Amino acid sequence: MSLSSIRLLSLLRCALPVILTFTPAFTSAQSLGIFQQQKDVGTVLHPGSVKYDATKGTYTVTGSGDNMWFAEDDFHYLWTKVSGDVALTADIDFVGATGNNHRKAVLMIRESLDTDSKSVDLARHGDGLTSLQFREATGGHTHEVEANAVGPKTVRLEKRGDYFYAFVSGADGKLHVSGASTKLPLAGSFYIGIGVSAHDKNVTETAIFSNVKLTHLPAGAEKLTLYSALETTTVASTDRHVEYVAPSHFEAPNWSRDGSFFLFNSEGHIMRLPLKSDTPVTIFTDLQNHCNNDHGISPDGQSIAISDQGIDNKSKIYLLPIAGGTPRQLTNDGPSYWHGWSPDGKTIAFTGQRNNEFDIYTVPAAGGPETRLTTAHGLDDGSEFSPDGQYIYFNSERTGSMQIWRMRADGSQQERVLTDDTNDWFPHLSPDGKWMVFLSYDKDVTGHPPLKDVVLNLMSMQDKSVHVLAKLFGGQGTINVPSWSPDSRKLAFVSYELLPNDKELEK
Repeated sequence: MSLSSIRLLSLLRCALPVILTFTPAFTSAQSLGIFQQQKDVGTVLHPGSVKYDATKGTYTVTGSGDNMWFAEDDFHYLWTKVSGDVALTADIDFVGATGNNHRKAVLMIRESLDTDSKSVDLARHGDGLTSLQFREATGGHTHEVEANAVGPKTVRLEKRGDYFYAFVSGADGKLHVSGASTKLPLAGSFYIGIGVSAHDKNVTETAIFSNVKLTHLPAGAEKLTLYSALETTTVASTDRHVEYVAPSHFEAPNWSRDGSFFLFNSEGHIMRLPLKSDTPVTIFTDLQNHCNNDHGISPDGQSIAISDQGIDNKSKIYLLPIAGGTPRQLTNDGPSYWHGWSPDGKTIAFTGQRNNEFDIYTVPAAGGPETRLTTAHGLDDGSEFSPDGQYIYFNSERTGSMQIWRMRADGSQQERVLTDDTNDWFPHLSPDGKWMVFLSYDKDVTGHPPLKDVVLNLMSMQDKSVHVLAKLFGGQGTINVPSWSPDSRKLAFVSYELLPNDKELEK
């Protein structure tokens, strides 16, 4: 079962920092502007350097080093030590156009100056790639969220509590939320600064940082804006990429059968977003304009199943052409929440509330009576057919916590797939049948609420091993529906951020 799209923007109020310019008290004998010290971090064959031009306010940073990735950072770093919530903003330009495409100029916050320190950085690469990189534990491997921007002139890294956010300049020259974020607790003081890595241990690379601002973010009390980001992640690397971000509430992406577009719901409508586009369009659904986040594309790619609660405020399931049109009502009773198509497109699986119990049902896509498949007390939800059509996977709280189960397509042989200490929701199997992704909340979280720290877990269907695909701020709306790419290599999902609106960045 999935709740209808919620209107959050008018309800979100909490402590909001007010940006004030912060200048460190310490300045070295060689003037480094607002920074305190410089240092080569990690292993470098060629010493780095910094030239600060007080007249122009620029920092020319030269660094060597093999990389800033995996469990080791090798680069030249110019830093100061601070604590609390801060933001670092700069314009970045590389010197020369013939260096390694993966050379990096970064805004960085790190726990220590050790090469394998916990850290977060916003990296401009030589080829224009801009990404939020982070190492969650000392000695751990680095992960990244790529921003949907190439070679932005201005970048900004913010630390607000335990969360880090990346901002990039757009075509208008102003800073905007990039959608790239992560959570990484840092206790006490930490190092913040700028740096350069050549991505080639045998050479040096140089970047110029200008309009550098280090600001302190004291607590305030203002309204926050909810930003939604449609992201994709690659299964093999776990690297993430922001496809689309907006200061609005949207949920539940479907990936089209040909891989060329996404569907998601927003404000009661179904939206279509072409790949590599930032302009979603509304699909016409006639009177069914109270759609919630339970929708999906038929196996042949020609139809959409939607769940709409416009009639008597009880969600019903409808089918319509994928290009839009007048929906055909499929379920008479409600609430009914769509969750899966059978591989042959003939059967719909859904969650229905009947007699105060939520259970898994099926109904012919052509129309007909519904069939109840589960009868256990408590919520059964998130039903989805396996790619071969033999099983239906679902989540159930029948044992006291929400866990992943499966049964034969006729409802027989119901069995738990795995047992863990978290509350697990929405199992989605990859089209090739090799993987299952599911959403995990902490064990003390009831239901599937929005705006929580959650984990996307990936289970191998061969050996049942589970590993983390992504950690994010999300929950309700993140992966309520199937969102695998047709080649089974990537997964789409939605993450969320609570931040001041873009105008606050101008202060």
